[in-house]
Order: sequence, then C-alpha cells, then structure tokens
Amino acid sequence: MGPAAGPSKFSARSSRDFGVPGHLPRKIVTDATRLTIILPSCISPTPLQSIESQLPQSHGKTGRESITSENLHMNELAQKYEVLIVDDSPVYCKLFEQILSGQDYALSFADNGKDALRIYHDNLPDIVITDWIMPEFSGLELCERMRADKSLVYTYIILMTSNTEKGGVVKGLEAGADDYLVKPFDSGEMLARIGVGRRIIDLHRRLEDKSAQLEEVACTDILTGLPNRRAIEVWANKQLRGAARHGFPLWVVLGDLDSFKEINDTFGHEAGDTVLRTFADTLRKLTRISDMCGRLGGDEFLIVISHVSGDNIELAINRFRELFCALSFPFAGRSVSISATFGVAGSENGNLKNFDELVRKADEMLYEAKRAGRNCVHIAKLD
Repeated sequence: MGPAAGPSKFSARSSRDFGVPGHLPRKIVTDATRLTIILPSCISPTPLQSIESQLPQSHGKTGRESITSENLHMNELAQKYEVLIVDDSPVYCKLFEQILSGQDYALSFADNGKDALRIYHDNLPDIVITDWIMPEFSGLELCERMRADKSLVYTYIILMTSNTEKGGVVKGLEAGADDYLVKPFDSGEMLARIGVGRRIIDLHRRLEDKSAQLEEVACTDILTGLPNRRAIEVWANKQLRGAARHGFPLWVVLGDLDSFKEINDTFGHEAGDTVLRTFADTLRKLTRISDMCGRLGGDEFLIVISHVSGDNIELAINRFRELFCALSFPFAGRSVSISATFGVAGSENGNLKNFDELVRKADEMLYEAKRAGRNCVHIAKLD
C-alpha cells in the first residue's frame, strides 16, 4: 500500500512553493512501468495553459483522430468507386473497360460466379455488374450469396440479361439485384444506371459515417472525452477473456478525486470541470495502446491495465497519483493542488471471474484507502 502523501483536503500554495513556474516540484520518472491508459479521440483541451504546461508531452498518437462528418464525406467521395465486372465474354469485358476507363472507377474482372464471389469477399467492391448466365453458378445465385451476409457493407448490384420478360426481371430483383441492364446495351444507358448506383453508394457511406459518429457519442463522456462505463465494460470484458485464455496480468483501478466537492463549493463548477478535464488529460498524456480508462461519473474514473506485474502495479499507480497531485491549479489568485485516491483489484495470472466483481473489489479498496487518509493506493490481488 502506498503511504498517504498529504492531507485529505486540497491545499492552496503560492507559486514559489513550486520553484520555477510551470514545473513540477519533483522529477517524475518515465519508464516501462509507467501507468498508461488508452483514450479515444475528441479529448477536450484543458483551458488553463499553465496547467497543461506542467504535464509531460504525449509520446505519439494514441487514439483515433477526431474527424468531422464533412471531412469523412469528402474523403469517402474522393476515393474511386470499386467496380467488379462479372462476365465470361471477353468482348463485353473489353467494352466495359473502354467505357469506364479514365473515370472515377477502379475495375476488376471475373469470368465465373465462383471467382466473382471470392473477389467480392476480398475487395468488397462498391458496384457489381454481373451477367445472368455464367460458368460455376449463375448471376442470380451470385446475387443471393452476396446478399446472404448482412454484416458486410452495401454493394450495388446490376444484373445483365438478354431476357426482357418481366418475370425474369422480377426474379433478378428478388434475388438481390438493385437494377438490371438488357444486352446488348447502350453505353449512355449503362453509364446512367451506374450513376444511380453511385448515388446509392454515396448515401450508404454517409449513413455509415453518421452511425459511427453516433456510436462514438454513445460511448463517450461529454465533459472529458473519455470512454464512459458502457464503452469500458465492452472493452474490459474482451480483455478479461484474453487474460483468462493467455494468462496475462489484468487490473481494474478506481480513482476518486479527494475533496472534489470543496473545489466546486469554493471556486465554482467551472473550476471543478477544469479539474476533471485536467485529470482526463493527464491520463491521455500517459497512455499506451494496451490499456484503457474512462469516467464513471462525478469525480470517479475507472482504469483497466494489462501486462503489468503485481510488483509494478502499485508503483505505476503511485507515479500517476504523484504527478496529478503535483499540478498547480490557479483558482481565484491561489495555487491549488488536488490529490486523488485509488483502489485496485486484479490478478497476475488472469484468473478473474467477471468485470462487475472486479469493480466491486476495487471499490472496496478505494474506500479502504479513503479511510486510511486518502491520497494513497490500496490493492487487492485476487490470485
């Protein structure tokens, strides 16, 4: 257990207590045992530059870049449209190549249904133009097999046929084709029908972008930009299964800011929000890909750390605790420092039952640490 490093209440100190303004009063060692946590994009910047200057520089990008929907849309539309031509006639394949060359299309070809299905799964083309009658299996069966997997991105299918009877057209559309093209076809009509496919694909791209953005919002804490509990639970349960299978160490850490209510009461909620965002930003700057943290709510944060031994987990958490406690917040003309208390539960061999039990045990350790004087770390090793 880490010893208490100071009083339970936040303290106000003058700038000379810190030596050179903007620098930490102690050297924080950065090595392989450092606490590191992965965060997503969209971290809100700390509004106080004097606080930000006290944090160590992040080492490389550790999360997804924040991308606006407009940029996503522009990037998607800037790509060429992948078009798969499926026809056993070299004449028609050459005709498509001549008509579509020099435009916004990247072409691939298959002369039978089996090869076409393989290319489809490998490349996931935007548009497939397939003949009805082919070796191996027909264009109709190709449509049915392509539509069977609902998890794949949408592909626009144009079915070519020399059959002009309505019954044949209906059968093709029911099999999954979006449109049909009667052979022999006019090049202008063919380009127009492919143009319809492009508009449908563009629409699906926009919907996929919006869906991804909504999913990220649903899994992100608005104030700090950290994952919320829902996102952490999904990720942590995958890590638990991996730890059980491969036997690597896994730890759940609950962190709680000490006397946070007094910050809000004394300096206002805007100051409290600054503290929370700075705490989150400190985690972000000490991040590695194999770990994750998030905000449970209020002033409580949850961290999942893997591949750190039992001997080093307390050292890692204490280094983070010391780093945050050393920060100076300039509130109302005063230099204010705030401490944090941590409870940890985990296993060195990955022999863990479930995430909820780990959280409960870490919560017990957190309250034990609070009773011991705060600003310390208490650990339960469940081996």
